[in-house]
Amino acid sequence: MDIIIKLNEQTIGRDRIIRLLQYGSRAYWYYAQKSHSTQNSAEILRSLEYTFSSFRKLLRLGRCLDSLYSALKMMKYPEVTIRVTLTLSKIANALFLLADHIIWIGRVGLLRVNIKKWSKIANKYWLMNIIMNLTRDIYEIIKIFENEGKDVLIRTPKFSSNLWRQYELLYHLKNHKNIVIDTIKNGCDMFIPLTALGFTKLTPGTIGILGMISSIVSIYTLIYPLYKLTPA
Repeated sequence: MDIIIKLNEQTIGRDRIIRLLQYGSRAYWYYAQKSHSTQNSAEILRSLEYTFSSFRKLLRLGRCLDSLYSALKMMKYPEVTIRVTLTLSKIANALFLLADHIIWIGRVGLLRVNIKKWSKIANKYWLMNIIMNLTRDIYEIIKIFENEGKDVLIRTPKFSSNLWRQYELLYHLKNHKNIVIDTIKNGCDMFIPLTALGFTKLTPGTIGILGMISSIVSIYTLIYPLYKLTPA
């Protein structure tokens, strides 16, 4: 209970909890609608998913400015690859959030907005944000393999198989759980905009499950900050 209260005190924590409920609702209504006995429940959950989505958009209002400010700070980071990937990621996230704000304005009826058009724009920038984050994850993994690979080659006897050496390299990732967790989160998230843009054809149920996994991982890193990849 203390953990839930702590999460709820943070805006980002509330967003992650609502995100988990949003994608959980999507997964459930998709699988529930196939059963006639739960058709009414499926419709209720579909409506709840829309409500959760709108509430998250409200929670994110103004955060595009935070992302732009973070991008400016990241431009001073000494390591080139991290600097480029994270700066582009922050800029893409800021543009995604800006499009998200416009969608919210349209949903609440403040202005007439082409929601379909802006949803597509938002998904494009979200996808770019995720690709940049995944590029950074892959870069971090390559660095680990390069550093640990030298030790593995020194310690492993010459007659050992390549398969054993590969296993040892993968085994070293357990000491870098923050990178593994971030890669899982971004890998799950990537299929959501890809499907929304029509590049992949996953069912709403699958998207719901992937969204739940990435949400749980995000909540885990909020509860245990040591497992959060930094800088982020």
